[in-house]
Amino acid sequence: MHRKVNAPRRGSLAYRPRGRARSISGRIRFWPRFEGVPTLLGFAGYKAGMTHVYMIEDKPRSPHLGKEIFHPVTIIEAPPMLVCGIRTYTETTNGLKTLSEVWFEKPPKNLARKFSLPDSFKTEEAMNAMSGMMDKIAEIRLLLCTQPELTAFGKKKPDLMEVKIDGSSLNERFEYAKSLLGKEVHASDVFKPGQFIDVLAVTKGKGFQGPVKRHGIKTLSHKARKATRAVGSIGPWHPAHVMSTVPRAGQMGFSQRMKYNKRILRIGSDGSEVTPKGGFLRYGAIKGEYLLVSGSIPGSSKRLTKLRYPARGPAITADGEPQIIEVSQRSMMA
Repeated sequence: MHRKVNAPRRGSLAYRPRGRARSISGRIRFWPRFEGVPTLLGFAGYKAGMTHVYMIEDKPRSPHLGKEIFHPVTIIEAPPMLVCGIRTYTETTNGLKTLSEVWFEKPPKNLARKFSLPDSFKTEEAMNAMSGMMDKIAEIRLLLCTQPELTAFGKKKPDLMEVKIDGSSLNERFEYAKSLLGKEVHASDVFKPGQFIDVLAVTKGKGFQGPVKRHGIKTLSHKARKATRAVGSIGPWHPAHVMSTVPRAGQMGFSQRMKYNKRILRIGSDGSEVTPKGGFLRYGAIKGEYLLVSGSIPGSSKRLTKLRYPARGPAITADGEPQIIEVSQRSMMA
């Protein structure tokens, strides 16, 4: 009599299909709704590294409420971003489609590495044309450009990021976008300490890896034929087919990932307050503005990190700015 054997499947099916990201800078595909005055819903910075802080626990229902706790944090250097353009979208049966664009006429020289405007482009004429399409506009977004020359790790080519403006009426959002064109925006203008955000970045690339490391399957016995770090069987003889759910070797890492509900513990303007002795490994010292974000975030050091208002905020939150007692500046080489 045949006895039915049940066994748990081996290998994680999370994040399928597993492959490389299209770009080293992630893409935000969804923007949450915001009620209130016109506000930018995103920002960008460069991941510097991690350290830890000692702070007063202010999370409700925590057993350590009001006590001093140890908490790991990630430091993101966030120099001011330059508003170099306005882009509007219209609603169609196939979703949002680009309607019109406005760019400022005299961009800095370093922006020539990223884009060049036609000689015939006139900002004032494009702005007047955009204002005449208000009945067709569904969304207004700003094109923000990073300024990596203000950091210490030596990057020259800036990164562009599209950020949605939400809140209030469409006309007020349009006037808000016009007032920012050609100006700098700081992280403190978009976020505030204690706020929860979503963090998007591309993870570290680990190259071609086997199924044990890539999917977490169990290794075979040392008596197994040919290999121990392999799948016992990739499929039956009949039908002779390998299912997509079988853990196989392949590219690992370098994938776009979103971390939800990361809390901003501090927004500072003096990088020496959080830079360890000797600087961060593979990054250096932080020169200017920075964000302290709770926990870890995807990506390697120097990688562009995009920040967004939370799509689904936590049910229980702590109010106000957290009380940080000390930020560890111990040398990373120690």
